[in-house]
Amino acid sequence: MSYGRKRERKGRDRGQVALEYLGFLPILLLVAMAAVQLGLIAYTAQQAGTAARTGARSASLRDDYAQDCRKAVSGFLADGTDCQAAFGTDDVTVTSTVDIPSIVPFWDFDAAHKTATMPLDH
Repeated sequence: MSYGRKRERKGRDRGQVALEYLGFLPILLLVAMAAVQLGLIAYTAQQAGTAARTGARSASLRDDYAQDCRKAVSGFLADGTDCQAAFGTDDVTVTSTVDIPSIVPFWDFDAAHKTATMPLDH
C-alpha cells in the first residue's frame, strides 16, 4: 500500500517545472535582448567609423560629404546619422555621429562618435 501513496504524492508535483520555467522566461528574454543590444552598439560604432572615413574621403575631394556620409551606413541607421567637417590647410577632419537604436525597453544610449582625417586633394 505504501507504493500507491508515493505515486499519489508524485502526481501533485506535476507541472512544477513548467511553472518555474515560465517564471524564469522573462529573465531569459531580457538577457537575450541585452546580448543583441550589445551587438547592435558594436555594429553602430563600426558604421560610425565607416561614415567618418567615407565623409572624410569625400570632403577631401570637395564632394558632398554629408550625403556620402549618410549613404555609407546601413539604411536603418541613416536617418540618425550626422557628419561635420573641419577643413584645415592641408587636411580635412570629419566627425560622424550615429544614433544607437534601443531594442531593450527603457534603455537609452548616447550616439556613437567617430572621427577620420584625410589629406586634401590639391
